[in-house]
Amino acid sequence: MRGLIGKRVLVSGGSSGIGLAAARRFLEEGCRVFVSGLDPTEVERAVNELRPHGDVAGGAFDVSRESDVAALMAAAVRELGAVDVLANNAGIAWREPFLEITPEHFDKMLAVNLRGMFLVGQAVGRHLVARGAAGVIVNMSSTNGIAGEEDYAHYNASKGGVLLLGKTMAVELGRHGIRVNTLCPGYIRTPLNASIAGAMTDGDFETDYIKDRIPLGRAGLAEDVAAAYAFLASDDASFVHGAELVIDGGQLAVM
Repeated sequence: MRGLIGKRVLVSGGSSGIGLAAARRFLEEGCRVFVSGLDPTEVERAVNELRPHGDVAGGAFDVSRESDVAALMAAAVRELGAVDVLANNAGIAWREPFLEITPEHFDKMLAVNLRGMFLVGQAVGRHLVARGAAGVIVNMSSTNGIAGEEDYAHYNASKGGVLLLGKTMAVELGRHGIRVNTLCPGYIRTPLNASIAGAMTDGDFETDYIKDRIPLGRAGLAEDVAAAYAFLASDDASFVHGAELVIDGGQLAVM
């Protein structure tokens, strides 16, 4: 895609699943990449896996903690020289009926999925403004941020917040030449979703879910979302700003 060669990309939540696929895609597009994740062993494994594809480094940080985000930003700038693109991808999810969600679980979900998105996005935004540089921030929401799904009230709330956070970031950062958009994937086959599906006891969850809810007839792949990250970061999307891009195989079209 146009304009990605040589870009310096920070991928939060880049050690597995969609984030790992996005990091690989950016490397294939000629970018230099810094990946972060929560687990040091997983980050090290991801960096080793990605290294044959290009210039990559990484580190373990908790995006819900201000001190960790400051350290993450410092490490990314140290390794890359600067950050031009943020794939703001870190997130968590699990199923839990609304009436059983504890305040602690609700707070944990929002701490990572919404507070973490805010902290990392703000850090990169401040970095770009201080440099006087144009840049791109792509936040990760979900179709669950657009429509409700049972047993995900805390997750849905966090992803709905991300959607409006991104729109407001776009309104305020556009004047600095910083484009901000949001991805809204539907059901994507990732290790996280495989873990959630594996905990289900009522038949073949993925097969039933695809049959009932995805008109295209297949689960999404991490590479499908990675391609959307690359598009929104590229010059091909130079006038796409404050938008949400849905990648769901028609999932939201189902009544």
